[in-house]
Amino acid sequence: MKQITKYKNLLVFLIVLLTTSFIALFYFWNPANNIIFPKCLFYSATNLYCPGCGSQRAIHQLLHGNLLTGLKFNYLIGFLVVVLAYQCYVFVAIRYFHRTIKNLLHKPIATKLILVVVILFWVFRNIPSYPFHLLAP
Repeated sequence: MKQITKYKNLLVFLIVLLTTSFIALFYFWNPANNIIFPKCLFYSATNLYCPGCGSQRAIHQLLHGNLLTGLKFNYLIGFLVVVLAYQCYVFVAIRYFHRTIKNLLHKPIATKLILVVVILFWVFRNIPSYPFHLLAP
C-alpha cells in the first residue's frame, strides 16, 4: 500500500512540475512571435480555424492579466478554465479533505454537452460573416 501511495505522490509532483514549467514557458515567451511554438497543422492545411486556434496566444495573454485580449484569441479558453478549476476542486476535496463528491463531468451528458459546444464553436468561428467572424483568432 505504501508503494502505491509513493507513486501517486510522485505522479502529483510530476504533474505540478510540468504544469509550472508549462505556465513559465507561456509566460516568458510570446507564441505570437516565437518559433518554439508549433503552428496549427489544421489551419496550415485547410485555412480553417480549429477549436484550438489562438489558444497559445490566449494563454500568454491570460497569464499577463489581459483577460479580454486572451478571450478574443480563443473563447473556449474560458470554458476550459472553468472545467479545469472544477476538476481541481473535486480532486482536492476528495484527496485532501476526504469529501464524497460526485464529479458531474464524469456523466455521459456532460461529455456530450462539451463535445457539442466544441463542434459548434469550430463551425461558427469559420463562418466569415458578422457576428461569427468575431470568434476567429
